[in-house]
Amino acid sequence: MAADGDTHAPAQELHGTVLYVEDDDTIVEIVRAVTERHPGVRLVRAATAMEGVQMVRELRPDWVLLDMHLPDTHGLEVVRMLNEDIARWKLRVTILTGDELTIDVLKAMSLGAHEYWHKPISAQALESGLRRALSRKAKPGPHSRF
Repeated sequence: MAADGDTHAPAQELHGTVLYVEDDDTIVEIVRAVTERHPGVRLVRAATAMEGVQMVRELRPDWVLLDMHLPDTHGLEVVRMLNEDIARWKLRVTILTGDELTIDVLKAMSLGAHEYWHKPISAQALESGLRRALSRKAKPGPHSRF
């Protein structure tokens, strides 16, 4: 049967840049597998906190996934360093941690992190988070900065 009478709208095509600040290659591959389903989504990775801060300021990503336990400093410090950037650019930061809800996670949330997810994360949760983070972003035009 033809889809003429189909009332379901097609899934919105997603566009944007996702920065994942994570030192564990295995977890990065899970995120990569999800983002590769969307040709308009670019995944970039930082393996350290300092690299992540630098990339946020250079790339202005649409979504930042931030591990709380990085080799050079704690994720809370990253959120502190990016506090003004988060407010200025309405940067969406999702904290990922294997820990239960801690005071550091609560502090990071009070400094502008949008949400926190407990590891391990599922592909379904990532897909849902990706859609929430990027669905508000329109397809880039010819004069887009990205």
